[in-house]
Amino acid sequence: MRVVLAEDLFLLRDGLVRLLEAHDFEIAAAVESGPELTRALAELEPDVAVVDVRLPPTHTDEGLQCALTARRARPGLPVLVLSQHVEQLYARELLADGTGGVGYLLKDRVFDAAQFVDAVHRVAAGGTAMDPQVIQQLLTRRAAADQPLGRLTPRELEVLELMAQGRSNAAIAGQLVVTERAIAKHTSNIFAKLDLEVSDDDNRRVLAVLAYLDQGR
Repeated sequence: MRVVLAEDLFLLRDGLVRLLEAHDFEIAAAVESGPELTRALAELEPDVAVVDVRLPPTHTDEGLQCALTARRARPGLPVLVLSQHVEQLYARELLADGTGGVGYLLKDRVFDAAQFVDAVHRVAAGGTAMDPQVIQQLLTRRAAADQPLGRLTPRELEVLELMAQGRSNAAIAGQLVVTERAIAKHTSNIFAKLDLEVSDDDNRRVLAVLAYLDQGR
């Protein structure tokens, strides 16, 4: 699997290259600035991009904006964004097209190699990988009773939290120590309560996460 990596700190960039190569990823390019990232994504057409939000020259959200521009040019391009801090707006922008193949992790997560590599695989496969701290922060802004999330039971909110992290039904069932069938039922209830109808064009799990993020505005 070919990866374009963008990180301006040499030591972290080098460490990520070594970590990904050790898990059989091919590094198509490892760059340190926004302009380099833009060129690499356009010319190399990687299977997945792992991108620091803040890159030179602006050191603001250059990496995120480069990744979003690349996704508009190549819809569905898998992008995993790394950030030093929780920025809810960044997560919302990544998920905005509802197609999946996106992730948002705090940089601290890369020190857990298994967790980080799993997130890269999930994003590359078209899933989502949202940082637990992003989700937890949103939970503190619990939906009011008259909002869509207010219709969910505590267990359904728990399932949605894990769904937002990009976990499969099987993984959620394992973590909550219930059957996969029970999780499928909760998932179906969540989609119904959030008015997410079956569609060939949209990923309902991503749309459910979007609804979740919208409630935290």
